[in-house]
Amino acid sequence: MKRANLISILVIILSLTVTAESRGQRQSVNNDFIKVDVTKSYSQKKELILQDFMDVEYIPLETNDEFVNQGLVQDIGKKFIVVINKNRDGDIFIYDRTGKAIRKINRKGQGPEEYPNILGITLDEDNNEMFVSGSRKTVVYDLYGKFKRSFNHKKDTKTTGYFDIFNYDKDNLICYDKHNEEIAFVLISKQDGSIIKEIKIPFKKKKLLMQFSTKGSATTAVGPPDAHHSIIPFKGDWILLELSSDTVYTFLPDYSLCPFLVRTPSIQSMNPEVHLILRLFSDRYYFMETIKNVYDFNKNRGFPKTFMMYDKQERAMFNYAVYNGDYTTKKEIYMSITRPVNHEIESWYPLEAHQLVESYKNGELKGKLKEIAAKLDEEDNPVIMLIKHKK
Repeated sequence: MKRANLISILVIILSLTVTAESRGQRQSVNNDFIKVDVTKSYSQKKELILQDFMDVEYIPLETNDEFVNQGLVQDIGKKFIVVINKNRDGDIFIYDRTGKAIRKINRKGQGPEEYPNILGITLDEDNNEMFVSGSRKTVVYDLYGKFKRSFNHKKDTKTTGYFDIFNYDKDNLICYDKHNEEIAFVLISKQDGSIIKEIKIPFKKKKLLMQFSTKGSATTAVGPPDAHHSIIPFKGDWILLELSSDTVYTFLPDYSLCPFLVRTPSIQSMNPEVHLILRLFSDRYYFMETIKNVYDFNKNRGFPKTFMMYDKQERAMFNYAVYNGDYTTKKEIYMSITRPVNHEIESWYPLEAHQLVESYKNGELKGKLKEIAAKLDEEDNPVIMLIKHKK
């Protein structure tokens, strides 16, 4: 059989398979998607310097009597940074893009213009608004904390709210509903929360990366300590990770889905399941990990991980270690701590002040990070490292 004919047949088969799987969501065919065997571990290791393949920017968050916080970044725009505390006590700290303290807001409460808790905050600088997602509703404020409107999460779901919310365009947000058993990804209106577009990722049965223990009438749910995101902005497109599906898709501007990565064996065939989690993406390297869905409630231990990286240039998987090039020693960056931001800023990473002060005293820093650490006090707010695509 001629090579051209064979390639044509393979393309047709892939197209039919993806279309049959989609059940309603239009797909695009991509023959260059990655295949990942989640049962494998990779002994061949690459050591990388982050600054060799990504740009880095450091932002020291100003510390004063009103602005003492744990530096849990919620969103970063061109003008502002929004930060909360890890205990989610209701305080919202707004900094400018250089880390200068602007104002602190707290509208926590049970009233119609308040939020009962904070699951996440999304910036919309074009409209001078922020969306505070909480239990079953999202409250919209201006950047001074003035209430503008609120809307409820859709009623036909078991979840308390959207677990991922990103600024999609001037009118809509893109969201992920972790507990929705049919259509977890949606575009919603910024004005009233109504669903503008349902994004259907095909899967047979919903799979959650959690373990449950029931004693009497009480049920305890436990998940991995490191949060993961199911929506990852990547250079103008959106990578959508549904743990129940064997395929990770790219959501394109025309609302089509293109296969980005396929995992094997099928998540539906595994017991216990091994879940594939995506972390940081560069032009060349894709960082990811697997997590086995097991937990020992007696020992309070579980969810073992395997770390891996796909090298696009070599078309192969590796183990890896990534180091911060602004240290004179090998200071590793842990990809499980990185958090996606937007299409300009791939991720952010926290650097604790007391650790930087110690490294400075030990002569372990250089460049811009050394200059920042020289002015820090051990009790200062964290320094935020922005990881950006190279220009």
